[in-house]
This record gives sequence, structure tokens and C-alpha cells, in this order.
Amino acid sequence: MSPCARRVTGLLTLAVLVLGGAGCANVPSGGQVISGKPAERAERVDDPYVRLIPVKPRPDWGPAEIVSGFLAASASFDDGHKVAKMYLSGQTSWNPGLRPFVTVLASRVTDPHVIKQSGKQATVRITGDQLGTITADGQYTASPKNFDAAFQLAKTPQGVWRITGLPGDEKSGLLLTKDDVERAMRTVNLFFFAPDRHTLVPNGVFLPVANRQALPTQLVQALLTGPTSWLAGAVDSAFPKGTRLRRGVQVDKEIATVDLTKEARGGDIERMSAQLSWTMRQLSEIKQWRLQIQGETVVPDGMDATQPVNAWEENSPDGRVATEGAHQNAYVVGPSGFLGTLEGDRAQPVVTGPAGRLSRPAVAPGYQEFAGLSGDATQVLVAAPVSGSPAPRVVLTAHDGARFTAPSWSRDGTLWVVESKKDESWLWVRRPGKEFVRAAHWGLGGREVLAFRVARDGVRAAVIAGIDGRPQVQLGRIAQSPDGSLDVGSFLPVSSELQDAVDLAWRDYATLAVLGRAKRDSQTLPFLMPISGSAITSLGVGSLGEPRTIAAAPGAPILIGTRSSGKDQVCRQRTPTNSYSPWICPTPAKDPTYPR
Repeated sequence: MSPCARRVTGLLTLAVLVLGGAGCANVPSGGQVISGKPAERAERVDDPYVRLIPVKPRPDWGPAEIVSGFLAASASFDDGHKVAKMYLSGQTSWNPGLRPFVTVLASRVTDPHVIKQSGKQATVRITGDQLGTITADGQYTASPKNFDAAFQLAKTPQGVWRITGLPGDEKSGLLLTKDDVERAMRTVNLFFFAPDRHTLVPNGVFLPVANRQALPTQLVQALLTGPTSWLAGAVDSAFPKGTRLRRGVQVDKEIATVDLTKEARGGDIERMSAQLSWTMRQLSEIKQWRLQIQGETVVPDGMDATQPVNAWEENSPDGRVATEGAHQNAYVVGPSGFLGTLEGDRAQPVVTGPAGRLSRPAVAPGYQEFAGLSGDATQVLVAAPVSGSPAPRVVLTAHDGARFTAPSWSRDGTLWVVESKKDESWLWVRRPGKEFVRAAHWGLGGREVLAFRVARDGVRAAVIAGIDGRPQVQLGRIAQSPDGSLDVGSFLPVSSELQDAVDLAWRDYATLAVLGRAKRDSQTLPFLMPISGSAITSLGVGSLGEPRTIAAAPGAPILIGTRSSGKDQVCRQRTPTNSYSPWICPTPAKDPTYPR
């Protein structure tokens, strides 16, 4: 780094202030941000906000220092990038806006260096590793590749260097490092409705933080804009088209006022309130709020004029499981093949006889039916939850060389299963009262799929898919066409921290419980994996033998089905927790699962 470039960096470092702000925007190590953690379990949305005070260009700076200063100033969202624009010539029309397109680079990029200089003209180059992009709607998508860009500069009549040409299109937005993004932006959830018009679905976005006081307004404006391109078509908003804020969200003594334009009169007050409550509850300074339309307070049925932000729990993305999780009984396959509930450390038979002999069981909503696989995973079976009932009915048989993933129910009673073999897979769907049909559009048709789990909101699906010869955890979305056909696709990786994933389950609406190996591990272990792309969390170690299956539900202990010394065992943490705790394996059983 040149002496002047070091001076730029040093001055910027001295100008960093720590203010109150929203939670960090963690750039995934390899994936797409879909949603952040639930507020009650998240990294705090009110972690300190580091504000960068940009440095204006100095007359004695050369071309490389000008580019270095411009890139540093670009990471400040104060005053519409006023200082960053000072590094540009008057003919450069760069104006990224408050929510720009961002190219995210690894924290280590080459220092800008002059590759060509002649008289009053110069070309400055930077190189590095691109991690991904953030679109104007806040959607992060991983797109790792080499990055190589050149800036054109010229001397002004006043004899100072200014940028005359930016890499690519001048409308392409910002070049920010991973550190810049994590300092200047925040990951927040916006909430939209699933097709059932009742269940909320989180949509995680990156928001630039210009100042902390404006964040409530930014959050609500983003919600009114609608879902990101990733979820568009799969979810719905209760806000009528054209609905906007009449003024910024006002917060006074922990009470926020959201005043909407006249278009909101055509919307459902209860459903709009649910979306706003779940979105605003991420900000700790807001405990209650009131909804206004054209300045007039409107009150949902059964509510006071001032609503608590923690209302509308019935619309939780985790559904009734969110409140019942700690009391739910898990189901397991007992030593003699019966299907039973896990009560304490013992498996109590619920279904015995031929109907109980299912592997990888899944319990339907309402407990009206069980689904599972044959021992060799080549057949999908269903059975009634009645002791002594006939043998389970075969509803699907795999093609030669193919196997089925464990069945997965969504809350509307739809049953999902993937048939897969090397470099090929098919998604099968059985709606209530119907027969199995293949999904019309399946985004992983050219991949081997080892696991498939539908989120409790019914709109998102987590999978383990074979990518470049290695199993990888990915997330996709489920969209339904007007004719009822399904489009299940847009799968992108969640994290690159975990390799050789074996099985997964939804812990809650924003966290997966996964069996796999971190890069430092030699054995398969349990982890919590936020689908926001934040760091995975180890759930402790113990004598787990060969972990094969994992089960999870909100508020309930995570369970692992393992095989040790030739015997099947179900393991749990001695003290249920989201972090390290010893595991014990007191139950002779296998294939634990929680009902939907």
C-alpha cells in the first residue's frame, strides 16, 4: 500500500463512530439470504451500528489514492453518498440511491494500483474475489468468481485527479467488501402471507443503515414494496397496490405510528396489522404501535387502538408448533419395529403389527395418517394410526436404482417426497384426498437429492443435494400457479461451513438442525444452521456413534437417530439448549420425528 493510501485508510478508521443500530448483516460464506433468525433467538437487531465518516478527497492524492478513497466513502450511506461523489468528475452520473445494487467482494482485495498513466489520464485497477450480489430489493445471492475492474481517471482544470469512468455501467451500484456490508447494512425480515392467507413467511433482506432513527421507516417502506424476486409469486401481501407511508414512522415512548396512504383502505386491516407487527417487532424501541390511514387511526377487531408488536401469534410462520413445541411428543420406531411416541426415555407403542413397520416415519397434521419408507427406501408407505391395523399401503415405488427421501408433510396435509438416484431426481406430491403426482417444475431434476423438508409455512423447502460430488444444504421456494401446478425451485446454498451433510430438519422458521461435518471435524455431528447464512453453531459432542437422522421442532429437544455397537439409539442433549451440551442416548429406538 502506498503512503497516501495508508493515510486514507487510517483517516477512515479514526472516523468510525459506534452508535445504536440494527443487527449485523452477516454475508453468507456461500449462499443466499432468505431470512434472518427469529428476533427472540437472533443476533440482536440492536447491536451497535458502526457509522463510517467518509473522508473528502485531498488535492495531493494521486489516481490510486482517489480510487481507494472513493471505495471507502462508498460504504457510507450518509447524505446520499455525497462525499463519494466528490471523487467523481462532473460528467460522471453515478447515483446509487439508498437501496443500490451491490457487488460484494471478499475483505481482501488488491490495493488500487495504476496500470496506465499518460499526462492527465490514468487507469487504476483492483482485483479480488467476488462473493455475491445484493439487488435493489435487498436480496443477496452468492455468485463467487474472480473480480477484476478498472477505473478511468483524469486531471481537472484545477489539477486534481477525479474518476471519469467507473467499472461497467455507471448504474451498476456499489463495490463493497464483506466488511463494508456487515458494517453498513443490516439483515431484517419482512413478512408476507403464504397461499393459505393466514401463515406468515419471512423474507430476509439487506437494508443500508444511513441513520438509526430512520430504520423503522426503512423497514416499513421495504415491507410495502413487496417481496424480493426470490419469493415473488410464492407469497402475497395484504397491502393494496400503491399503498405508501404518508410520513416516516414516528416512535414516541416505545409506541410507533404507521400512517398509510388512502390506498390502504382497500386492504384487510387484520392481515395488514399482522404483517406490520411481525416486521416491526425486530426493533427493540417499538413495544406497541398504532395503524393510521390518511391520519385516522384504524383498529382491528378485538384490538385496542394501540397494538402490542407481539400480537398476531396465530400468524406465526411456525404455526401452532411455535406454542406447543415444548409439549409435543416425538415419534420413533421402536426396537421391534413398532411406531411409538417418545415419553421420557422410553418409546411407547402407538401403532403395532404390520402397520407399524415403517422406516423414516412422518406424522400427518391431525395425526390421521403416518407415512414412511420401506426398509430399502424403494417404496413410500402410508398407514392409519390404529393398533393392529393391516399392513401399510404402498403408494409409490421407485424406478430401478432410485431411492426415496424421508416423507415430509406440510400443514395443509400435503405429502412430499423426492425420488432420486445419481444425477437425477423427481419431486412427488400428494394433496389431501388425491394421488401422488410429479411436480410440474422441479429445480433439482439434474441432481441427486438426499433429504427434502418443507418448512412449516409451506412455502420454503430445505434440501441436501449433490453439488460437484458433495452433499450441500440448499433452500428453495414453492410457488403455486393459478391452475394448481407447482413450481419448486430457485435452490441456492445456505452455507459453505458444513460439508458431507447427512440429514436435516426445521428447528424453527429460520433455523435448520443439520447432521454433517464442519471442515475441522472428522465425524458427523449436529449443528444449528441459520438460513440467513450466519455462522453455524455446534450442538456439542458425545458418544453419538453413527448419526443418521435428526428431528427438531420449535421449543422441543433436538433428537438424533444413531447406530452404535450394532444397536439403534435415539439421543438427546442432557440439557436442551441452542449451544454446547453433552448428548445422552437412553432410548433403544431409531428414526425420531416430530408431528406437523
